[in-house]
Amino acid sequence: IDHALLAAESGREEAPGGRRLWVDNPYEAPKVTLLQTVAQANRCRVVWSKELGLVTVIGFPADLDAVELLFTSLLVQANTAMLRAGGKLDAYGRSRTRAFRQSFLVSYAIRIGERLAEGTGHAEQEGAAERRAAEPPLSGNGTDLVPFLAARREAVDDAVDEMFGGALTRSRSVRATDAEGWSSGRAAADLASLHNHAPVAGSTR
Repeated sequence: IDHALLAAESGREEAPGGRRLWVDNPYEAPKVTLLQTVAQANRCRVVWSKELGLVTVIGFPADLDAVELLFTSLLVQANTAMLRAGGKLDAYGRSRTRAFRQSFLVSYAIRIGERLAEGTGHAEQEGAAERRAAEPPLSGNGTDLVPFLAARREAVDDAVDEMFGGALTRSRSVRATDAEGWSSGRAAADLASLHNHAPVAGSTR
């Protein structure tokens, strides 16, 4: 938020762009869900080209940097915690590892999304309060926070339309079927660091 406001106040022109990130098997659908939650918290959108194994993230440059860094970090943390849990068997000795891991990643992504949404809300409230308290008043320069962020989101939506037109379809949400995987993924997300430092409550500022 601060970066975007500084760019606007300096008169520097910024426009949304796209960045491609590879998302590979296995469990590509819950990985994309995680990327979607990170992108949404950073005012970006994602388009998954499943047949190509990649996701295009659309947003402003600083937001794209934040999405790529945070998604990479969170995915590494998720994989580490998931693999540490080891393989799983059902009551008949059959492997349920795949169901466990998919449920783990789905739950992890959802909980990360909750943490990031909370952090984003706090960051925007703090930013708006800072703008109101600034001297001299900034209402005339186009950087009041709420309409400013709304305009940036609209610009991102326009960029998606320009890049992909009417060719987009909504993918079905991935299912979680393993209760232990679900609870383990949520616990891992509660412990995950959102800043590549010590675990803290969600924030995107």
